[in-house]
Amino acid sequence: MTAGIIGATGYAGAELVRLLSGHPKIDNLMLSSVSFKGDRIEDIYLNFQGVVSKQLVEAEEVIEKSDVVFSALPHAVGEQYAADCMQKNRHFIDLSADFRFDDDEKTYSEWYGKNYKYPQLHKKSIYGLPELNREKIKEMASKEKLIIGNPGCYPTGALLGIYPAAKEIAAVDSSPVIINAVTGISGGGREPVQSFHYCECADSVTPYKIASHRHSPEIERQFAFMSEPGANVPVSKIIFTPHLAPMNRGILSTIYIPLSDKWRTSTQKPATVEINNLVTRIHDHYSQFYKGEPFIRILPKGAVAATNRVRHSNYCDISLHVDMNGSTLIVITAIDNMIKGAAGQAIQNMNIIYDFDEKMGLELIPMVF
Repeated sequence: MTAGIIGATGYAGAELVRLLSGHPKIDNLMLSSVSFKGDRIEDIYLNFQGVVSKQLVEAEEVIEKSDVVFSALPHAVGEQYAADCMQKNRHFIDLSADFRFDDDEKTYSEWYGKNYKYPQLHKKSIYGLPELNREKIKEMASKEKLIIGNPGCYPTGALLGIYPAAKEIAAVDSSPVIINAVTGISGGGREPVQSFHYCECADSVTPYKIASHRHSPEIERQFAFMSEPGANVPVSKIIFTPHLAPMNRGILSTIYIPLSDKWRTSTQKPATVEINNLVTRIHDHYSQFYKGEPFIRILPKGAVAATNRVRHSNYCDISLHVDMNGSTLIVITAIDNMIKGAAGQAIQNMNIIYDFDEKMGLELIPMVF
């Protein structure tokens, strides 16, 4: 099977090249890049020397000669390629935001400053968070070629932490869910930007785009669907603040979820029996909820999720805690922003589309150091 990658020389594109080159079902890659057209991928990323040797060609040739096409381009670029893929009867997996809002053009336009060029395409696309939409992806792919809006990196870590709590544990009609997330510098992409220079980032953790990050409406929208399937508006507020940390990769999300009356305790003392019992109940709930999920790891009680234990893998580690007053669930999730937050999740979606083993090509043990 031939996999095509449009935008193969960005960070996410290069990770797709690396992972797909070792996928058992992929025997050929077609790669394109506007910036490096005519060059060879192994001359741009020297880690591919002697392993992957491919010339970068036009996107149209990639679509023509591929069975499935991945787009690792910025937003507002991929729609035309999606249209071309549908015309050529190719599955299309988009790593930008263009297909993350389905047919909600209003929200997309408000946050990304662009209108849909092909509104009809968005009626046949699906949000590609496998743990949420696996069965829908399978059903749609069995009927026709599919467009998948691969989730953003921040929303992936946040939503996987929220999902088991959304329908029962969370008090969704009261206080907001608060998400503080820290990302590595690779999240800013390959193009040089002053705020991502070494002297700007080293020895400093900095919040950015406070109350204005484009991933906020994506998180809110999917949280609404998790809480009330088919809902058009969020059932609770989301307060999301991203931070930049001096590390190459990874996202650590600390999520504060107000507990519903059924789950909260009345104790006012730290480390009480009641709180320990509550943590056990919540831990059991999350473990059962994600039972059988190949890339979700609910850590043992007392352990704390950390980015170094998921590095270069498609895992999402989740640790569960309760505040000393017994009123707030504290969920910590860790993912690799380039793998589970981008390229790995895209390949996971491809595996679902073709009914491959979902772990295929992604059975990577994390690199702790």
